[in-house]
Amino acid sequence: MARTPIQRIRNFGIMAHIDAGKTTVSERILFYSGRTYKMAEVHDGDATMDWMEQERERGITITSAVSSFEWRKHELHLIDTPGHVDFTVEVERSLRVLDGVVALYDAVSGVEPQSETVWAQAEKYKVPRLAFANKMDRPGANFESCVEQVRKVLRANPIPVQMPMGSASEFAGVIDLIEMKALAFSDSDQGHTVELSEIPAQFRSQTEEARERMIEQVADLDDDIASLYLEGAEIDSALIKAALRKATVENKAVPFFCGSGLRNKGVQPLLDAVVDYLPSPDEVGPLTGVDPKGHPLSWERSPKAHFSALVFKVQHIDGQKYIYLRMYSGKLSEGDNVLNSTKSQTTRIKNLFRMHANRAERISEAFAGDMIALTRTRNFGSGDTLCDPQHPIVLERIEARAPVVSISIEPESIRDKDKLTEALAALTDEDPTLKVEEDPETGEMVMRGMGELHLDIVCDRLQREFGAAVRRGKPSVVRRETCTTEATGRGVFARDTDEGSIFGDVGVKVRPNARGTGRTWAAALPSTHAYVKPDIVNAVLLGVQDALAFGPLSGEEVADVHADVVSIGCDPKGNVSLLGARIAAGEAVRNALKDAGPVILEPIMELDVVVAEEHIGDIISDLTLRNGTIESVESGELRTVIKALVPLRTMFGYTMKLRSMTKGRGVFTMEFRAFDQV
Repeated sequence: MARTPIQRIRNFGIMAHIDAGKTTVSERILFYSGRTYKMAEVHDGDATMDWMEQERERGITITSAVSSFEWRKHELHLIDTPGHVDFTVEVERSLRVLDGVVALYDAVSGVEPQSETVWAQAEKYKVPRLAFANKMDRPGANFESCVEQVRKVLRANPIPVQMPMGSASEFAGVIDLIEMKALAFSDSDQGHTVELSEIPAQFRSQTEEARERMIEQVADLDDDIASLYLEGAEIDSALIKAALRKATVENKAVPFFCGSGLRNKGVQPLLDAVVDYLPSPDEVGPLTGVDPKGHPLSWERSPKAHFSALVFKVQHIDGQKYIYLRMYSGKLSEGDNVLNSTKSQTTRIKNLFRMHANRAERISEAFAGDMIALTRTRNFGSGDTLCDPQHPIVLERIEARAPVVSISIEPESIRDKDKLTEALAALTDEDPTLKVEEDPETGEMVMRGMGELHLDIVCDRLQREFGAAVRRGKPSVVRRETCTTEATGRGVFARDTDEGSIFGDVGVKVRPNARGTGRTWAAALPSTHAYVKPDIVNAVLLGVQDALAFGPLSGEEVADVHADVVSIGCDPKGNVSLLGARIAAGEAVRNALKDAGPVILEPIMELDVVVAEEHIGDIISDLTLRNGTIESVESGELRTVIKALVPLRTMFGYTMKLRSMTKGRGVFTMEFRAFDQV
């Protein structure tokens, strides 16, 4: 394959709430671009991007899938991300390496709970966005309402550059407000043929008003457009597109499109928009990181720069481990030696691949801007930085949320114990939100994850992919401990050995941190302790860190607590040892926590229940019995959304209960907010 100039590369993804139609739109993109010869359907269980058996059976996306294709002489790399909250880490690590994203919305439901979550993740990484109102063919579809919700709920600046021609069963196509043309999509060839025509008379006045509003919004962002607009001059479409592109790349605007993936309408203009408005890899600013000593580094995202790449995903496919890389700079070829600067290990690269969902296509070299995969590399993990050994750099890692649900597991046969251990090692390597540990009291193997569905999928994969069937216990919530008041504790350790005296005397003060800020610690020694050596202080801080891993009530991890080291003493001879100081610090923390009003924290979830108005009373009563707090009730034309905060432990089995109360018509989404006291 000929090398594509970096200016003609687009790395983009599709993000949305579950069931908004991400994978359906992705399949149309692959079909219209010629990447696939057949238009696959999610409901038929043959979607290209949903290649896992569990995805096809459930009709949901579980793991982000990568594919590459050409459009208008540009090379596009697409990531289709999950919409279910249990797999939000897949969205997180995808957004970490993408240069742009399409935010997809159900034109009936508008901005839904997971829409807000993925938007916040895109904000975190400052990823430029386009928006697409999907399912315009559904009864109740409302493009204007969808745009307004993005403006109010997400506090964005959406600029509609299209408007729909009708909605629901009358949806016939879209109108391009920049070129002022109507676009229809032929039913005879599955929407492949796009027919341009003059705007129908019944939409003409509405279209002119929409174009005027669009130009006003663009004029607010571009001085040249503003001058022409105030002069009443005709504004060329190329100028509008250039201004929109600049505003999109700078995250000042979100161009808004519409269509229906299922009905094959509006997908090609969306692909055009990816080329026209989303940035190329060299337009998103210089690459930044640190050298091995922590000093800031910065260089161009160019094929001519030093090699650097980020491992953003690990996936086992047909027994083979694939390491997914985002190439940020330089060039990588088979046989090159690369440095894993995160782990200070050097490896020789053996195999390079370009991925199309679960199919690997061999390549010999890759350049800045590419998304590729490697095999036969055991020591690479998600979040690792690979770079030129002569020019090391460490890039920002990918954060993973803490698991909130746990189950106990054991192999169905004792003979499968080793097989289960190997399988769990592979799956935890893939998924940073999956944790497996042994309960120190019962000896049980405990698996922790982001929700019931997450753990159910893992158990299913253990059996199908690795032949390691398990018996599992009932799910339970992961808990934390914290303190409610300030307290001081002292720890003293003294022991004589053949090698000398081990001594430590440490005072520690603990106090509550704000919810969600985690545990922190620092040395707050008075000036009279200036004689204490730095290595002793460091040993004390390590002891504090060790002790905060286990609380005084039930041994759960401590959260939202700050500890200050306030004193470090020595024995009568003036001696203090590293080991003694570390042990004494741990004892001081434990003593302080016991006197600081320790309490148990449990996961509190943000719950959104969508029901018909007639069921509101039953839902609120049931949530109250589950110790839920109702935050709001938002009534719409076709549905009512009840927003509440609920303890996770009360929500097991809620799916069946909701179906029973609403005769199968109610749906809900639930997302972790914080650990808190109930």
